[in-house]
Amino acid sequence: MTAGRGIVHAEMFPLRERQAGNRAELFQIWLNLPRAGKMVAPHFTMLWGRSIPEHVFADVEGRETRVVTVAGALAGREAPPPPPDSWASRPDSDVAIWTITMAPGARFILPKAASGTRRTLYFFRGSRLRLAEAEQASHAGLEVVADRAMLLQNGPDESEILLLQGHPIGEPVVQHGPFVMNTRPEILQAFADFQETQFGGWPWPSDGPVHPREQGRFAIHADGRREQPD
Repeated sequence: MTAGRGIVHAEMFPLRERQAGNRAELFQIWLNLPRAGKMVAPHFTMLWGRSIPEHVFADVEGRETRVVTVAGALAGREAPPPPPDSWASRPDSDVAIWTITMAPGARFILPKAASGTRRTLYFFRGSRLRLAEAEQASHAGLEVVADRAMLLQNGPDESEILLLQGHPIGEPVVQHGPFVMNTRPEILQAFADFQETQFGGWPWPSDGPVHPREQGRFAIHADGRREQPD
């Protein structure tokens, strides 16, 4: 995640297999900042798989639902800490980013969120999903009531759902390209600042830096610090 001016950076990753397919599926999630946080220093965090909690729940018939919590808490376990100035860093924001994988026929009770939270479920893989009394037979984004627990019942095929939730910031949103501000003049100022300084400049010698494959998995931060999974 990055914070500051609402601008989002995409990260590129190398192929894992040289002689086989390298299927990738990803979501780019934009988390806005309130006006008071628009000009904070940018922050980058690498979330390695080992640091992200994974929960496995079984229904009464043993059919499993796996929930990976990128942001937010579930069953008493917190996700990795968000950037320090992120909206998600505020306890009352109730931000959650979860991926939910349900075995065929599995049943799972989605716990309730705080009052005032908005919650959307993106049903993107699977053939059928029941949400409380509503049957969903096509892939869609579905805004659901957040402050009540909800029974999810999967259809005959494995399904995947992305859950996004949070308490609304409650401020105007003006967006153009990668910039998200509160007013049109602020957007124009953001463009002017970027054209003048590129927000401090790109710290690497090329637009697409490539590192030797033999170095393994790692992240290099703007200050040169090298980070590897344990």
